[in-house]
Amino acid sequence: MSTTLNSSYSIKRRLSLQLVGSAAILAIILFVLVLNFARQVSEQSQDNILMASATSILDSTSIRSGEISVDIPYAALSMLGNVSEDRVFYRIEAGNEFLTGYSDLPRIPLQGREQERSFVTADYKNDSIRMVSATRQLSVEGEPIKITVSVAQTRNGQRETLARISRTALFLGLGFFIISAALAMFTAQSSVRPLHQLAASVSRRGPKDLRPVQSPVPAEMIPLVISLNSFIARLKTSLARSEDFIAEAAHRVRTPLATVRVQAEVILRKIEKRQNRKALKEMIRTIDESSRAAGQLLDHAMVTFRTDHLERKNFDLADLVLDSVERMRPIAGMRDIEIVMTACDHGQISGDPILIQSAVQNVLDNAIKYSPPDQSISISVKRCNARISVQISDRGPGFDDNDNSRLTDRFVRGENAADTVGSGLGLTIAKEVAQAHGGDLTLKNQQQGNGACVSLYFPF
Repeated sequence: MSTTLNSSYSIKRRLSLQLVGSAAILAIILFVLVLNFARQVSEQSQDNILMASATSILDSTSIRSGEISVDIPYAALSMLGNVSEDRVFYRIEAGNEFLTGYSDLPRIPLQGREQERSFVTADYKNDSIRMVSATRQLSVEGEPIKITVSVAQTRNGQRETLARISRTALFLGLGFFIISAALAMFTAQSSVRPLHQLAASVSRRGPKDLRPVQSPVPAEMIPLVISLNSFIARLKTSLARSEDFIAEAAHRVRTPLATVRVQAEVILRKIEKRQNRKALKEMIRTIDESSRAAGQLLDHAMVTFRTDHLERKNFDLADLVLDSVERMRPIAGMRDIEIVMTACDHGQISGDPILIQSAVQNVLDNAIKYSPPDQSISISVKRCNARISVQISDRGPGFDDNDNSRLTDRFVRGENAADTVGSGLGLTIAKEVAQAHGGDLTLKNQQQGNGACVSLYFPF
């Protein structure tokens, strides 16, 4: 029997989402850090080259014949062109006097002493540039004068470099995320694996295996295992008490009723008054009904108990049926009814022999009850493909077609069974036993003449 349980959440899913979310956050942080570091390194590299170019120009500045002479070295500007294909701009000033270069280059405010340098990012000629300004003091006719050299370069190459680095960082971040997500899923699976192993070890146990769980488990699962072992101990005690109660009840109910019935029959033989004899016969009938009802109620309780804890053994079904027939012959003989085996195919099946024998005897008992005296009951055990069947046929009134589908329900009897002692549990017990073993029970009337045919099917 399967039971649907309400699940509030999945530990594996929640742990996976948390780990994958953490991996995504770390991947984003890694991407941002790599991108910022690459931007800083790229700007620093460009600044160093710009400063080297400005310093080279300053070093080539001199005083000749009382005038400032600037001889721009080729290497001062070519080193910028070698790095990328960006455009290069420069401006040289003496004090506030423009000497050469691009006079409209942005000015950088300078403070401090000789050879002070300043960097700035600005827009020039509809493009973004990175510019450095450096100063140097010279003496012209005894007067100090400050030479300022500004060198600028567009940032297209830097942007392309950053774009390539960004793509690399993106791939790096995605790779890190994929690997981290895979590790997260593996970690989540590994974390819940002990739970699955515990569930599998418990589900693989047989119906009678109520030993405490002793397999090693993680420390976090110890409270669960302790609670499970406590429940198993309580269940074991409860089942033992239930089994003892059913056996004790069967003995204490059947024995007094049988004793009362015997005493009533003895008294019946001694009473001559018709009215008293009629009342006593009615009492005996009531005792029979009570005894049968109590017996079958206990049988049904036993069947319910054992089907919930089915104990399977390999046995020969034909031998079991023959034994059941021998047990029922005295009861059939009291009504001059003969039980005949028409077919007996031997075959081993797996199941609970006590339950199957109870089912066969309940069907046989019904056949004896409903068969007229001096008739016969035929029984056959036949194998057919993957199933083996036990068919019991009698010469009684048969089944009412309107009741056929309900006769296996508890306490349901046919309309033609009102005058026969019964409780309506015999066919219920037989059907539950057959279904517990993966088989079935079918009811039908004899094709020729009166009588019913009950068939029990079991997998072979």
